Amino acid sequence: MKKMSKFSAVYLTVVFFILYAPIFYLIFYSFNSGGTMYQFEGFTLEWYKELFQDSRLLIIVLNTIIIALLSATISTIIGVAGALAIAYSKKRRVKNTLLSLNNVLIVSPDVIIGASFLILFTIIGIKLGFISVLISHIAFCVPIVVLMVLPKIEEMSPTMIYAALDLGASRWDVLSKVVLPYITPGIFAGFFMALTYSLDDFAVTFFVTGNGFTTLSVEIYSLARRGVSLNINALSTLLFIFTMILVIGYYYISKRNRPSGMEVRK
Repeated sequence: MKKMSKFSAVYLTVVFFILYAPIFYLIFYSFNSGGTMYQFEGFTLEWYKELFQDSRLLIIVLNTIIIALLSATISTIIGVAGALAIAYSKKRRVKNTLLSLNNVLIVSPDVIIGASFLILFTIIGIKLGFISVLISHIAFCVPIVVLMVLPKIEEMSPTMIYAALDLGASRWDVLSKVVLPYITPGIFAGFFMALTYSLDDFAVTFFVTGNGFTTLSVEIYSLARRGVSLNINALSTLLFIFTMILVIGYYYISKRNRPSGMEVRK
């Protein structure tokens, strides 16, 4: 057992090193005064200053944040409703069908989803830009929210609902005062996952974005094609830090909500 635990620790260390070494390499050279990623000549914040002086890039950052927040909020509302519909579906065949359709969207390649939306928007005449990107992000975020919320609903004991109904609570009271408070950790998990996916998405956004509107992922790709610049390093570093803040925020929220869940089960 000790040998297995040591092997697991070594294995995890190697995996995390492979995953994070390129990121920390990128962050390290974002402070290089030499302007290249081949030799570190000295510490500087010049690339970050350049980044914040670029008004076009700041608008793109604002666009990305607005799209992420809107898509995460709307997809959370739709996803919670969808998870409730799946969980409380009376017919098992209908429940399995809905769950399978939801899972298909999870495993479908982003290229296919992006191309499908591009064809759809072209046919119905929606101009590529803010609206097309928002609709696409909502579409691929909803299944994620459903998968985050559904286990919490199925974990909840039906006796809690029956007890509330026996005490005279209306269906709305049961939903707002019993079900939603219980599944709040799942709702937060779904929201933060949707927010992260929206911030990081490139493949779908690349298909549905138009002239005059873009997001950070597409802009970083465009900058990288022109040649290696440490502005990309600085921008990627800030994006990585923001994502880490979201993950830490979600961790503390879920940790704070965990004791209340345990009290309910008791």
